[in-house]
Amino acid sequence: MAPSSRPLSPHLSIYRFTLTMTMSIVHRATGIALYGGTLLLVLWLVAAAVGGGFFDFVTWLFGMWLGQLVLFGYTWVLFHHMFGGIRHFVWDTAKAMDANGRELAVRIQLGASILVTLIVWAIFVWFK
Repeated sequence: MAPSSRPLSPHLSIYRFTLTMTMSIVHRATGIALYGGTLLLVLWLVAAAVGGGFFDFVTWLFGMWLGQLVLFGYTWVLFHHMFGGIRHFVWDTAKAMDANGRELAVRIQLGASILVTLIVWAIFVWFK
């Protein structure tokens, strides 16, 4: 087969990997993870409706260290995805579109999602 003289498409090896690119991938992953977390919420609501031993089991399951870790992750995913949506809304208004603005918006999104998750869980543990 003869070599082609047409230009090749850009590939990931050509681009410098930036935080904005990473957060774009993470935003998609958090969107997918929200489906799993929502199923956990539905499980808890069904258990509350059924009551009895099933509710006790689900409460025990979510109260274990692994269940708490999954719920903590779901909380972060929820806030991270929400702040990502706000970031995209700001970009839709054509603000923060320069390189510095994009980087700052992503850093604010990441910091806010971590901070709000920690605040919510601190309140959760405090009032438990």
